[in-house]
Amino acid sequence: MAAKKKAAKAGAGAFAAGKAVRSNEYVQRVMEDPELRGNLVSAFDSARKAYTRISNGKSPVKAVTEDKKVQRELKDAATSLKDAADSLRGQKKKKRRKGRLLLLAVVGAALALSVSEGLRKKVLDALFGAEEEFEYTASTTPEPSASAGSGGSESESEAVGTS
Repeated sequence: MAAKKKAAKAGAGAFAAGKAVRSNEYVQRVMEDPELRGNLVSAFDSARKAYTRISNGKSPVKAVTEDKKVQRELKDAATSLKDAADSLRGQKKKKRRKGRLLLLAVVGAALALSVSEGLRKKVLDALFGAEEEFEYTASTTPEPSASAGSGGSESESEAVGTS
C-alpha cells in the first residue's frame, strides 16, 4: 500500500514537472527556434572539444594559455552561447554596416589627405579660406654702406688709440 502511494506521488510530481516545462517560455523557444537550438548544439560541441583537448594530460592552465585549438574552441563556444542568450532575450543581431562604412570613409579620407599635398591645400582653403599672397616691404630703410665702413674705422682707431 505504501508503495502505491509513493508511486502515485512520483507520478503526480512528474506530471507537474512536465506541465511546468511545457508552460516555460524558454523551453518553448528552444523547441520552436531552430537557430537557437543550433547555437546551443554548437556551443556544446565546441565546449566538449575544448574539454577533451584540455584533459589530454597537460596541465589545464598550460593547455588554455598555449594551445591555439583550445582557445579557438572556447571562443566558438562563448560566441555560440552569447548568440543563444541574445536569441532567448529576443534581441536581434546588430548590424554595424553604417558604422563600418563611416570608419572606412574616415580612414580613406585621412589617408588621401596625408598623401596628397594638393588635396590637403584644397581642403584647408575650403575650411579657412584661401591664403593671401603678400610681399614683404620693410618700413625702415637700411643704412648706406658708408656707415658700415665708418663703423669699421672707428674700431680701428679705438684699437690704435688704446695701444
